[in-house]
Amino acid sequence: MQHFLDIDRTDPAALRAMIDSARAMKTARHGRPKGAPDDDQPLAGHMVALIFEKPSTRTRVSFDVGVRQMGGQTMVLSGADMQLGHGETIADTARVLSRYVDLIMIRTFEEQTLLEMAEYASVPVINGLTNRSHPCQIMADIMTYEEHRGPIAGRRVVWSGDGNNVCASFIQAAARFGFDLTFTGPETLDPDPAIVAAARAGGARITIERDPMKAVAGADLVVTDTWVSMHDPQSARERRHNQLRGYQVNEALMARARPDALFMHCLPAHRDDEATSAVMDGPHSVIWDEAENRLHAQKAVLRWCLGT
Repeated sequence: MQHFLDIDRTDPAALRAMIDSARAMKTARHGRPKGAPDDDQPLAGHMVALIFEKPSTRTRVSFDVGVRQMGGQTMVLSGADMQLGHGETIADTARVLSRYVDLIMIRTFEEQTLLEMAEYASVPVINGLTNRSHPCQIMADIMTYEEHRGPIAGRRVVWSGDGNNVCASFIQAAARFGFDLTFTGPETLDPDPAIVAAARAGGARITIERDPMKAVAGADLVVTDTWVSMHDPQSARERRHNQLRGYQVNEALMARARPDALFMHCLPAHRDDEATSAVMDGPHSVIWDEAENRLHAQKAVLRWCLGT
């Protein structure tokens, strides 16, 4: 049994195999209707529980569609349905669900909820997002970069903005996939120092540069994410905007990157806040390919977890 909990908890060879599998499945589906089944049906007869303590669009739809394309069925459960840890314990929930389903994907707040679910489940558990990390998104991002520009090893990636959970997974990926990552953002929103230290110990070159123009010079890939969470109060939103305004990815910033640099944003986006519409819809942007590749990357994760 194999859980997919974080980039840094997964062997580099396994991560590479998942990327290769995702690309092969995407190619095999070229030109097919979205609802058409894959030729290969590795999840036939399998039931997958999709648990959402946090609301979701891309994660919910991509996992649901991916399971169905591979012949499986899904059961979607919200935090309100389950009240994880507020009535029945997470451990007992994991034990019970394991009697009904073949795999659990959970999108939750605290990392400890994910880890406890994995500890007590007797079926594989996938991290659909926590406050600490978002590994499925980064698998799609690596896949997208390599579709357009070839191997990401040795490339320069720049993260501009908030050192959040997606940034954390990108930092972990730098050690696993062999690229350099520069974070540019205010000190108050730096990425988790423990994650940075672990990536450096794993051989990654992680740089922090406060000046975004210096940070982006010569970059192969520029990445950002929303500045605010839907759960943030208005006062926190205003404070974050004030801190991050200088790190907006706009045309002037992208002009400092390499001429063939790509731009990514995991979405949803607040247009003209963290990135301008001119960049999001411009020639550097691959955000729609990035969004689609959540489907293919997660199908590969599902298959890996189930050994199919």
